Amino acid sequence: MSVGGRPFEPGERVLLFDNKGRRYLVSLEKGGEFHSHTGTVAHDAILGQEDGATARSSRGSRYIAVRPTLAEVVLKMPRGAQVIYPKDLGPILVMADIFPHARVLEAGLGSGALSMTLLRAGADVTGYEMRDDFAARAVANVTSFLGEGVLSRYHVQVRDVYEGIDEKGLDRVLLDLPEPWRAVKHAAGALRPGGIILSYLPSVPQVMTLREALDDAGFAMAETVEIMQRSWHIDGQAVRPDHRMVGHTGFLTSARLLALAQ
Repeated sequence: MSVGGRPFEPGERVLLFDNKGRRYLVSLEKGGEFHSHTGTVAHDAILGQEDGATARSSRGSRYIAVRPTLAEVVLKMPRGAQVIYPKDLGPILVMADIFPHARVLEAGLGSGALSMTLLRAGADVTGYEMRDDFAARAVANVTSFLGEGVLSRYHVQVRDVYEGIDEKGLDRVLLDLPEPWRAVKHAAGALRPGGIILSYLPSVPQVMTLREALDDAGFAMAETVEIMQRSWHIDGQAVRPDHRMVGHTGFLTSARLLALAQ
C-alpha cells in the first residue's frame, strides 16, 4: 500500500501534475519513461525521491510528483465500467456504516473503486461479478493501489448474485447492479439481523422498485439520498461557485434487516 513519508519505489503509482494543473497517473518502473507533448520524464528521476519531488521533462517542463489519493486513483485508473464517483464513495461508507473487519458482500465490482474504498476502511470483502474481464480488472486495480497483501481480505468470485448468496451472517451487502431488487431476498437470507443493505442506482423508477422489494423482504429504516458536489472559484476577493459541478450520478438507498424474511 502506498504510504507517505518514504521514497518512491518501483511498482508504485505516482501522480504527476504540470504547471497547468493537468494530472497523469503513472506506474513507476526502473528505466521507464512518461511521454507527453512536453517530452519524456524518466521514472528514474522520480524513484528514490519523496512525495512532492520535482521532475523535468526532456524539454524542460516541470512536473510535481505526489502519491495519489484514493479519489485521484479512482478517477484516473484503468476502467472497464463506469466507476462510482468519489463524491458517492464517502457517503457509502457512512450510510452502510463500514467498520474494520466488517463482513461485506459487494455485487457488481465494475473497475474496483468501491472495493478499494471498503478494503482501505478495513472491511473483509467478498465480491460477486458476472464478467470475467471486470473481475480481473477490479482485482488488478485494487492490488495496484493497496498491494498484494490485501487479497487476504478480498475474495472475488465470477458468479451471478441474482442466483443466490452462499455467505451467511454478513454485516453488509452492497449492490451496484441494474436490478438489485432481484437480489434483495437473497440479501435478507445472508445478512445478520440488523445488517445493512445499500444499493447504487441511477434512476427514480429503479429506486421505486427497490424500495418496494425492501419493504416486502423484512427491511426497514430505508433511506434514499442523492449527493451533489459543487466546487467554488476563489481568487482573492473574487469568490463564486464554479460554472461546472458534479451533479447527478446515482441514488444511494440503504435499509436495515430488522426481521428475517419469511
